[in-house]
Amino acid sequence: MLTDDQIATLSDIGQAIAFSPDRHDEIDGLIREGYVAKDGDIYELTAKGQKVLTDRGAGLNEA
Repeated sequence: MLTDDQIATLSDIGQAIAFSPDRHDEIDGLIREGYVAKDGDIYELTAKGQKVLTDRGAGLNEA
């Protein structure tokens, strides 16, 4: 189960918000778990990551 901080990170990724360096370990964990994909320097939600936000009722503009 994801923590509130991880959900917030997913929401930030969905909104293309820049991250501080201290959040990269958290993002790497989300990548390993299949919630986030990295393409070059760009982080994107996978379908699994988007589903988490949808299931929690957090649209990308609402979280």
